[in-house]
Amino acid sequence: MKIAECMTRDVQTVTPDQPIQEAAQFMLRAVAGAMPVCDGDGLVGMVTDRDIAVGAIAEGRGPDTPVREAMTDHVDYCFDDEDVEQVAMKMSDTQIRRMPVIGPEDNKLVGIVSVGDLS
Repeated sequence: MKIAECMTRDVQTVTPDQPIQEAAQFMLRAVAGAMPVCDGDGLVGMVTDRDIAVGAIAEGRGPDTPVREAMTDHVDYCFDDEDVEQVAMKMSDTQIRRMPVIGPEDNKLVGIVSVGDLS
């Protein structure tokens, strides 16, 4: 089975310039702890609720802080044509619960896969 068959396609994203407060509001509405950060269609990072709470708020940054100042810019990702087992191992090895999915032809974000999607 390929990741494209089990991933979530309608992915909410934020831009690097959006304030962390907006990212937190999106996460609250989506009941998600992480969001991809995209510049256009290109994936440039991930921001998590922990990045916002521990990495930004705890350091005294305010709600208008740009996402780029709180996000993780090294992102593990997979391709939509990869096997589910291969991606599950990658997620296990890196200890991540959500992984962005990229289209192999154009390297654009096409979805996200979670541990729940794999189970």
